[in-house]
Amino acid sequence: RLPVPKLEDTIRRYLNAQKPLLNDDQFRKTEELAHHFQKGIGRELHEQLVAQDNQNKHTSYITGPWFDMYLKAREPVVLNFNAFMSFNPDPKSEYNDQLIRATNMTVSAVRFMKTFRAGYLEPEVFHLNPEKSDTQIFKKIIRFVPSSLSWFGAYMVNAYPLDMSQYFRLFNSTRLPKLNRDELYTDEKAKHLLVLRNGNFYVFDVIDRDGNMLKPSEIQAHLKYILIDNSPAPAFPLGYLSSENRDTWALLRKNLLDNGNEEALQKVDSAVFCLSLDDFPIKDFVHLSHTMLHGDGANRWYDKSFNLIITKDGTAGINFEHSWGDGVAVLRFQNEVFKDSTKAPAISPQSQPASVDSSRAVQKLDFKLNDALKAGITKAKQKFDASVEALSLNMIQFHEGGKDLLKQKKVSPDAVAQLAFQMAFLRQYNQTVATYESCSTAAFKHGRTETIRPASMHTKKCSEAFVRELSKHSTEELQKLIVECSKYHGHLTKEAAMGQGFDRHLFGLRYLALSKDIALPDFYQDQAYARLNHNIISTSTLLSPAVQLGGFGPVVSDGFGVGYQVHNDWIGCNVSSYPTRNGKEFLQCIYKSLEDIFNVLKGKKMSS
Repeated sequence: RLPVPKLEDTIRRYLNAQKPLLNDDQFRKTEELAHHFQKGIGRELHEQLVAQDNQNKHTSYITGPWFDMYLKAREPVVLNFNAFMSFNPDPKSEYNDQLIRATNMTVSAVRFMKTFRAGYLEPEVFHLNPEKSDTQIFKKIIRFVPSSLSWFGAYMVNAYPLDMSQYFRLFNSTRLPKLNRDELYTDEKAKHLLVLRNGNFYVFDVIDRDGNMLKPSEIQAHLKYILIDNSPAPAFPLGYLSSENRDTWALLRKNLLDNGNEEALQKVDSAVFCLSLDDFPIKDFVHLSHTMLHGDGANRWYDKSFNLIITKDGTAGINFEHSWGDGVAVLRFQNEVFKDSTKAPAISPQSQPASVDSSRAVQKLDFKLNDALKAGITKAKQKFDASVEALSLNMIQFHEGGKDLLKQKKVSPDAVAQLAFQMAFLRQYNQTVATYESCSTAAFKHGRTETIRPASMHTKKCSEAFVRELSKHSTEELQKLIVECSKYHGHLTKEAAMGQGFDRHLFGLRYLALSKDIALPDFYQDQAYARLNHNIISTSTLLSPAVQLGGFGPVVSDGFGVGYQVHNDWIGCNVSSYPTRNGKEFLQCIYKSLEDIFNVLKGKKMSS
């Protein structure tokens, strides 16, 4: 189970994270409020949280508050919450044809769903010592241990089973807009796929009456029928509604239902997943990021648990809604679909579609729109276009080193990437700001994520040395500063992964106070608390053979959204921003910071 940290540990960790962001006077005030909270109302709330947690052993203390945080948010899901991960191309280039790839990926996705539902999907396990535990013999032995004890057997060899309670929401699921708080909806009985092309909505069954998957050649025939359908794009594309403010969308949805669209909407909401087929090829990585993060607004249904997007040249990616689950569940799905569709593709470039009557099997959904709905769609489109217009996406690839060299120098690759972000922001804006790095707590029952706070006194000192006082320090001194940052970052990462961060605990205590109508404690009204939770640099990383790159929008209007990957011999980084920040310049500063760090680690003499 996810532990509730000790209150004194949480306060200590919180103050450590505040220190680099505040001057001495501000820090003294924040420290005083924190200790007052710890001795008074905070202690009471903490005891209530622990008691509540003990009464709800089937879940974790963060589950309810975290779902609420996402589902009560009224901002549009696109750009604010939905993230994307794009697939690598199929290694066999002739398989990157849009129809072939869409068929193969759909077949693999349905196979994954059937495997999962039948209880045959291999458990997700984090292997600390893969040589010992990630072996056939271990799998064979553990299979015969009753599940109440098998986790203990895994612990003995340093293998940690991860929580998979989110996975069922991958399929047949949608976030429904409701006033004040949205709802998650899942209908596992539905057998059809939703396909979007040119802003039009199509559905066809991918599972037959006996629960078997349709033949791949039939799926291919139906997708081909959709790809050659020359219906014009709708004058009022419904997809835009899913990009609206949630309350606005909730009212429009009610109007849709009242206007005779219940059956059509039911098809959209219950579909196995949404396959979006785009009619253009990808120009470059920036275009790829824009396409997968938001696209044109007409050919997406952002409320679906995920959209599998495949463009004209067979480039594929996933855009996923975030309330139901985290990157780990989506990544496992992506890894399996990539592996299955490339190693054991259901159809080949030579395969012929089945001779079936697709005009009967495929249903094009028609929506009845009144003037209020048409006006609602028009307004949603204007807002969507304005948001996208304001968004910049930029990226760099740093080829002067990566994970291999950093490990050889005994420093953490993640710590070095995070240090580069701190150094870059200091160089560009001359300050240290609230920074967020996401860390999965899936090692615990119903764990979600915890925050690593990469901005520390160590990174601040090191960044200042590199940016402001380079000539004053020897290479050895600079190396020592990097190593200190690496050690401390490793310590923070380990704490977060073990459920020993401070962010979720403080969030849970605040949520409890509000739910009991207790006046919000002064601690939470401190400007410093608000500033720490206004994450100007929001970061997330993942590395997978299936994924080319991933990204998300800035979480605050004056922030950067940083998706990054540290590969064996290079580092990739993409940054999203709005007009108040210059993402291109930030990336140039990140590049310069990485260059400086790598040069110092290689023992080069630095001159400012």
